[in-house]
Amino acid sequence: MAGSRDTADAPPGPASSDGPPRQAAAFFVPGGVKHLDTLDLERLAESFTLWAAGARRADSAASRRRVRLIFLVIRHTGARLGEVLAIDDRTDIDLSGGVLVFGGGEGEARREVRLPEVLSRELTRAMADPGLFPFHGRLFHLDQGFVRRKFYERATACGLQKDMANPSALRRSRAIELMRQGAPLLVVQKILGHSTPVLTASYLDFSEKDRRRIERRVLAREAKRKTSARNSFYGKVTRVLQGDMQSIVEIATLGGHSLISVITNESLDILHIRPGTFLTAEIKAPFVVVTAGPTPPATSAENVFCGVVEKVVAGELTGEALVRLADGTRICAAVTAESVRALGLSPGDTAFASCNAFAVVLRAD
Repeated sequence: MAGSRDTADAPPGPASSDGPPRQAAAFFVPGGVKHLDTLDLERLAESFTLWAAGARRADSAASRRRVRLIFLVIRHTGARLGEVLAIDDRTDIDLSGGVLVFGGGEGEARREVRLPEVLSRELTRAMADPGLFPFHGRLFHLDQGFVRRKFYERATACGLQKDMANPSALRRSRAIELMRQGAPLLVVQKILGHSTPVLTASYLDFSEKDRRRIERRVLAREAKRKTSARNSFYGKVTRVLQGDMQSIVEIATLGGHSLISVITNESLDILHIRPGTFLTAEIKAPFVVVTAGPTPPATSAENVFCGVVEKVVAGELTGEALVRLADGTRICAAVTAESVRALGLSPGDTAFASCNAFAVVLRAD
């Protein structure tokens, strides 16, 4: 949020004393810098999605989808609003190559930015949308003032200060998000097209080959956090309760879930965990309990998730049940084959997956 002193993801262990600390562990956001963190960006994106889906007339629906697409490009590339509004969707978007081209006009330097998986999917969908066919070639060509007003409206609608959806704040937010994920400062500078580094890093340099390699690695890790890993949640620490030997850590995930973990105080210090830290929480499959039916189970487990059974597999001795949550997260429970049969679960059934706080492992990467 605006004015926060957010710390970035901490490394798995303490920084080495004989070398510089990792950038993601060392930087913080100064107090006056307006930006949104990853959870707030996802909340704003959801506001745009609901708004676009709520249009009743065809012309209004097309206009809203175009504004939403402009937001998504800025949110995932950190481009300037003027750059996005100048995109020619026939020539500047290379979906097969996975890149988006900015600039290249008279007096402008051409800049290629790799497309994150989520943005590539959205652009592919837009290119195939019959309602947007009349706008091909000028899909992004909307009035700046109109776009800014709609950005401010969406921010207000989801409980954010309207100026937090200013294109410059969104651009800054993407830069901070990339640095939190370990992208070196000068790589972020080149992705966003800054003339100078946002933070002091003049001693760093990267070849174009290195930049592309690092960018691919960061985007792949981001996609994995959001979509592919089973029993894995990515989110922000909202509260830490420290005891004499162990600590309770509460996490708000990207999908809107609340998760509780208990870790040792030593791990808390090593991972530099505090409110505002972003990290990955993993649950070991043997510690997940699945309960059939639409009624929440009577359990002492701190973490209970409602979902739909996606797959049930029974082997000779063991089996597994896979429960898909509303946000797409999959939770796998490893159980005995006898338990699989006793549960009587079938794909499509409503079920609850639960685990206690001691089964949740935290990784600050």
